[in-house]
Amino acid sequence: MSQPIFILKVALSGRKTIWRRIALEGNDTLDDLHEMIFSAFDRYDEHLYSFFFPSPKAKKNLRSIMRDAAEYTAPFVFDGPFADSDKRNAAKTSLVSLKLKPKRKFYYLFDFGDEWWHEITVEAVEAPKEKGKYPRVLESRGKSPPQYPDYDEEEDEDDD
Repeated sequence: MSQPIFILKVALSGRKTIWRRIALEGNDTLDDLHEMIFSAFDRYDEHLYSFFFPSPKAKKNLRSIMRDAAEYTAPFVFDGPFADSDKRNAAKTSLVSLKLKPKRKFYYLFDFGDEWWHEITVEAVEAPKEKGKYPRVLESRGKSPPQYPDYDEEEDEDDD
């Protein structure tokens, strides 16, 4: 059975000139989307992550998004003593199951310490399938900031 193709634009919150356009099949999961974002933004050190799906009427500030939105999180959260039954497993959630519509926005938080927030906009839900492997990055704009800024260099510059 043919899967719908989703086109998602993933932009760094606060730096919306830095974004990636990603194509995924409907049976790809939110964990697959995480892996694509991780790679597309040149990350190298894994951390906890979650996707947040606020209601369309919700305020768009990040605190209310985290508090009131449906949260889908990294699969390892469900293992061992840190199991949290209030969250949904990103590895078991396909894109097609989310019933996404074009223009819908949702959010991705990578690294709960450094808080790399991303705004994701659904651009297409039934895009034409092209030859090649999915998921994949279709377009990239702006250079990714380093996962860990070198604060020592910034401090040395301030001392001058």
